[in-house]
Amino acid sequence: MKHRICTAAACICLLLMMALPAFAAEYGEPDITPQTTMGEIRSNPSILGAGVWTYSKEQNLPGTEDWCNDQTLEKYVSSHVAQDCADGLNLLIRNYNAGVQITYKLYSEQEIAEDSSRNNAEFYYYPASTPDAKYALVLSGNILNRTAELKECISTAYQLHQKGYAVFVMRYRAYPDNDNNGPMEDIARAVKYITGHAQQFGVQTESYALIGYSSGGHLAGLFASDALGYKNYGLPKPGAVILAYPIVQFAESTPIYRVGIDPFVCGRFYYEYSLADLITEDYPPVYFWYGRDDLTLNLLCWPLQGPALGKALAAHGVPYKEVVYDHAAHGIGLGRGTAADGWLDEAAAFWEEQTK
Repeated sequence: MKHRICTAAACICLLLMMALPAFAAEYGEPDITPQTTMGEIRSNPSILGAGVWTYSKEQNLPGTEDWCNDQTLEKYVSSHVAQDCADGLNLLIRNYNAGVQITYKLYSEQEIAEDSSRNNAEFYYYPASTPDAKYALVLSGNILNRTAELKECISTAYQLHQKGYAVFVMRYRAYPDNDNNGPMEDIARAVKYITGHAQQFGVQTESYALIGYSSGGHLAGLFASDALGYKNYGLPKPGAVILAYPIVQFAESTPIYRVGIDPFVCGRFYYEYSLADLITEDYPPVYFWYGRDDLTLNLLCWPLQGPALGKALAAHGVPYKEVVYDHAAHGIGLGRGTAADGWLDEAAAFWEEQTK
């Protein structure tokens, strides 16, 4: 009897040892560096399992996937954010390997069945190290259907995590699925979901920060307004709005947007508003920065961009900090190695000061 028990135990141990490689294969290693290729990143089992969107510059366009996959992370996202992005991906892998759910869809299966574009609306969760933390919802910029969650948001998520915050990296609908104010609905869904599951996520429902880059800054700013934002959805007011090279208005391209996105439809849509025109006395505190040599903002009429926002905030007595760098190009994210290096530290300190 004793011999049979020992034999059975040995067989079970052998089976478990044989199963280990298959089990381990479900998880990837948090060994991403700026020199890791995009193909290696996208084939990492934990990146695949987590469901994070890594196509920050293209949407699987024919002929581009192999070319992009051969690029290193540093070349793909730029040296201004490469190390922070690698650190953010490694943190995501460690969280996933520890059993943390990363991706949360913002619409139900039935809602997605009714409108398949809603399947693109989701966020990626970076938990804080301690419970009852403040959280930030981070929105990347976009150019039509090109978004930058990987470049701008994941690097930001890592740095904010290091400061003790929980972070939700937002993926909102972009062209051609941004009709009928779709992106604004996506942001509202994200804040509503986080608010309703605050205990699960270990976050405070008040004093959260909206962080937006470029056109994502336009969306974040609009959501913080009385006219289009949180009040209309019965949601808490943001504690602070943090904007990096925000696009304040799209006046020159609005007619093109209208024809290309919402033709023959009555009403006014988010891209037709200037953020500066929606500032009121109870608008949340704002930290924003941009560069004088920002080509994108100059092409969109410089006086109607950051300068107009600063004037509107001052006119309505809203607490704000405006930082203008002589040399800071559009799309540099955290701006490592540029005049803007360290701006997120200042922005987080501003957020804390306004919500303590």
